[in-house]
Amino acid sequence: MGLALALCLLAFAAQGTAARQSGRASASSALLGGVNIGGVGYSSVPAEAEHLIADAHALHAKVVRIEIPWAVFEPLHAEQIATGPLEYADRLLSAASTAGIRVIMDVDDTPCWASSAPGAAIAKCNPSSRSEANAWPPSKPASYAAFVAFLASRYGTKLAAIEIWNEPDEVNEAYFAGPEKPAHYAAVLRAAYSAIKAANPSVPVLAGALVGSNGVFLRLLYAAGIKGYYDGLAVHYYNLTLGSLRSIHEVQLANGDTTPLWLDEFGWSSCWPARRLEQEQACVTPKTQALNLANTYRALARTSWVAAAVSYKLQDSRFEDFGLFSASGAHKPAFAAFVGAMTAPFGRISPVTINLRRKGGRVIASGSGPVGDFMGIEAFQGTLLRYRALFTLNRFNQYSLTLPAALGTGPLRVRVFQYWSGVAKGAQKRI
Repeated sequence: MGLALALCLLAFAAQGTAARQSGRASASSALLGGVNIGGVGYSSVPAEAEHLIADAHALHAKVVRIEIPWAVFEPLHAEQIATGPLEYADRLLSAASTAGIRVIMDVDDTPCWASSAPGAAIAKCNPSSRSEANAWPPSKPASYAAFVAFLASRYGTKLAAIEIWNEPDEVNEAYFAGPEKPAHYAAVLRAAYSAIKAANPSVPVLAGALVGSNGVFLRLLYAAGIKGYYDGLAVHYYNLTLGSLRSIHEVQLANGDTTPLWLDEFGWSSCWPARRLEQEQACVTPKTQALNLANTYRALARTSWVAAAVSYKLQDSRFEDFGLFSASGAHKPAFAAFVGAMTAPFGRISPVTINLRRKGGRVIASGSGPVGDFMGIEAFQGTLLRYRALFTLNRFNQYSLTLPAALGTGPLRVRVFQYWSGVAKGAQKRI
């Protein structure tokens, strides 16, 4: 069940977490809630764009995020835009604007002609299909900057933001390959920001999106001079989502960075019980997926330093079950949960629960809690704190912990709480 982290007597200040980490809006949530809707491919059909926006509108989404592969739009030469992808983008942005939805454009994938990949990779690069060379940054950041400036000029206020590349810190280098990644990414970001603001100053620019929450890559980006060249920091967190956001936010603050976070990828796959893992993430049931989405959106609606939360993704595909729609187009339980979170952002979040029982001379604490962060447990004898630890919930948001034998079987007062929401929102029992 739950995994205890053996952090007894850890000095954490969860009591102040809610006040320190979140800011409650007085009337309605300013959070941009939305959904990832895929990307423009080499064979995308422009007529499909309206259907995607119609589905997002049915979800009450405020934003959608779509991948705009530079290699698809300018496959052969700079400023030579392919007509099919451009028509797709035009139709999608027009439909989104009509529906009151703004678009985050995630722009990545270097065309063969602009890639800094080694010669062997360039020799295998095909302008009509993705290859290794597309993951390498451009040899001249100005060529990428010119393309994103074109997007900013063409789509303007229809855009929620332009995101400069995808997951440059991902260790598998599927999106941003090569040596000296922080320096190369910083060069691309600086060039892109300046070009976008020259083309349309109102278009927000997002740095990232980062997958690491420990701040190592972000600190290297600060050292490479990224400050002042972005309006928000995009992040992708699928594990301990709330805790990861807090961790990277603390790195920001320690480095004098107060730009908001855009969580523009997060989610859970409803692949249980058919599989245990999917895309390195633990499979859950459709019901758990729905509950997790609602709880996370509502937690973030109360958080002033998170500007957007964009779930991954709109619809299941052959190898992924992260969608709000099934692959056949049917509504999953996550559909209703998402709509509920969009229309009632300050609605109920699942409470922390606790049960205590004796077994073999020891006390076992079990229960459940909301997804997204470490949980804390404390055991008191009278007013004396005798035990403290952090632990994580299992994939179904449940826990079962056996307290140390030294505590005996009572009398004890045991309380459990989520670190994000603090002790005040926890639960306690006596035995």
